[in-house]
Amino acid sequence: MSKFISIIMGSQSDLTTVQPAIDLLKEFKVGFEVKVLSAHRTPKLLEKYVEAASRRGTKIFIAAAGGAAALAGVIASGTTLPVIGIPVETKSLKGLDSLLSTVQMPPGVPVASMAIGRAGAKNAALFSLEILAIKDRTISAKLNTHKKNMRVKIKKIKIKV
Repeated sequence: MSKFISIIMGSQSDLTTVQPAIDLLKEFKVGFEVKVLSAHRTPKLLEKYVEAASRRGTKIFIAAAGGAAALAGVIASGTTLPVIGIPVETKSLKGLDSLLSTVQMPPGVPVASMAIGRAGAKNAALFSLEILAIKDRTISAKLNTHKKNMRVKIKKIKIKV
């Protein structure tokens, strides 16, 4: 499949956060895979996976992690492909720790960081689709329809006071 997004989670428990991204990519019929690989617990496996990404057809990485949230940065350090980080909400700091860890990358290791949690996951999928749409008219048309549908839905809202 020529269009491929790799979603990597630091833990299986991050799946509830990532689910909106998965649902949206399914809706758009864009190829993707989901893996659990940890920057801290499986660094060598993560490195091998990232190094082989281009050969598998990966175009974009989405990385979801909480707490120290090093995952997106570690992925970005091993590839020139775009990396989009989803900070996962945590119990202790409500995801602020994850957000800061994801967004505070050193010069030369860019990571696009989304909002904390499920809204960030959905936006990560949309941002990935927008990147792919630069060269894919089908995805571009689907995105235009998606945005139009959002506008129509908002226009239909009637507030009674």
